[in-house]
Amino acid sequence: MSAEVASEGLGGRLVKLGRILGLAEGPPGIEEDLPSTERETDGGRASREVERRRALYEDVGRFLFAHDLDLTPLNFGLALDYITGNDLALEKAVRAILADKGRLSNGLAEQIIARQRSDELTPDALNAMLNQVEANLNQLTGIADQSSNSAKDFGAALQKQAAQLGKEGASGDALGSLITLTRSMIEKTREVEQRMREGQRQTRLLQKNLESARRAAEQDHLTGLPNRRSFEATLREERKLAQSNVEPLSVAFCDIDHFKVINDSHGHDAGDRVLKFVAGLLARISGDKCHVARHGGEEFVMLFRGMTVAEAARVVDDARADMAERNLVDRKTGERMQQVTFSGGVADVFAYAEPREALKAADRALYLAKEHGRNRVYIARDSE
Repeated sequence: MSAEVASEGLGGRLVKLGRILGLAEGPPGIEEDLPSTERETDGGRASREVERRRALYEDVGRFLFAHDLDLTPLNFGLALDYITGNDLALEKAVRAILADKGRLSNGLAEQIIARQRSDELTPDALNAMLNQVEANLNQLTGIADQSSNSAKDFGAALQKQAAQLGKEGASGDALGSLITLTRSMIEKTREVEQRMREGQRQTRLLQKNLESARRAAEQDHLTGLPNRRSFEATLREERKLAQSNVEPLSVAFCDIDHFKVINDSHGHDAGDRVLKFVAGLLARISGDKCHVARHGGEEFVMLFRGMTVAEAARVVDDARADMAERNLVDRKTGERMQQVTFSGGVADVFAYAEPREALKAADRALYLAKEHGRNRVYIARDSE
């Protein structure tokens, strides 16, 4: 979906629900969006979308009132994710509580939401890490300054003692002072070295934690692919490179067909394995100029630098055909699963003024692929 649609807002989730419910006929394979004369009228599609949204609102309302949940944004989002299957982990947690207790409560809903967010890198946590790094760097700088000042002081004292020796000769008192001074400097040097080693050890540990936090913030924990946040940064970078090198740049969305049916039929563990399988299949395409990420739910996004929209569509369609020929088995039951397929939409990034508009166009093409039968790839029309 587009960046706007996938922002986890209500509008994005409703569009996803529309995709899940949409059915239409049409031959599989790479196809451009159908001419306007062959499409259903805008009025008919709008009417059907209104009915779908109305039904979804009613389902969410019934869920909230059945469990006597407060009408808060968090509870509404939980109900929406549970009903649409948008968040697999959340849906699994809700099902477990319903099986155990029979109903939710505001407290249990808050616990589920808190657990879902416990692994997120919060701004406060990141800020605390950065503050600690800054404190360590300041400490190391202070130690270095202290060491430098001690060395200067020792040099001045040593020069003074050497001058005194030159005047008085190598007397016992002068040599004793020199030895004492040298021993003092050696002890200070050892102390500074120890503090430097400890400071460096703490800094390395913090650097490791920050690197882990950065990876966690940019990686999808289930599939290991980059997440939406990481992809958006990659899109900006690749767009600049493509402009500099005068290369084409194409973006594609892929969405697993009937994914909720897979979860309902085989369970969420099997659904997670399907997500990992599709992620692995798409990841094999990735390279220096091709980037694959999980955009959310059962949707993946791909970026192709150096490929025209037609070339990118062929690559995506080859992956689609490969996926459609796979025979997946439910590990829990040993039964063969129904055919798992995905649909795709591809757009030319430079055909639009902003990358966000290209993402929207690819999203619309994906929506039409779903509408006209699924298991196919559509190319967005630049004029839309």
